[in-house]
Amino acid sequence: MIFPMNAPMFDLLVLSVTAKTDAYGYQLSQIIKRVSHTKDSTLYPVLKRLQEQGFLTVYDQSYQGRNRRYYRITESGRQHCRTLSEEWNTYRDTVDQIVKTGGVQHE
Repeated sequence: MIFPMNAPMFDLLVLSVTAKTDAYGYQLSQIIKRVSHTKDSTLYPVLKRLQEQGFLTVYDQSYQGRNRRYYRITESGRQHCRTLSEEWNTYRDTVDQIVKTGGVQHE
């Protein structure tokens, strides 16, 4: 994708995924790569920040003899996700309207 990712979009994507299921870092990065050419290392500061803000909790779980760090959304994370989702829907609808009509309001 050619459109850049910003912090609110990273937050929305991470929180949306973890709202459905707990996820580990590499799993999240692969999902986000569907819409962004960001490096895996870009995601970890986002995860740390969301954890520090109380939107995610973290736990380790053994997988094939190694530990995986899983991220779980908190209730405040769910609230924040809803807010970001509402903002995204408004933004997306406005962009779609401009693209379809050239921004001209018909009376």
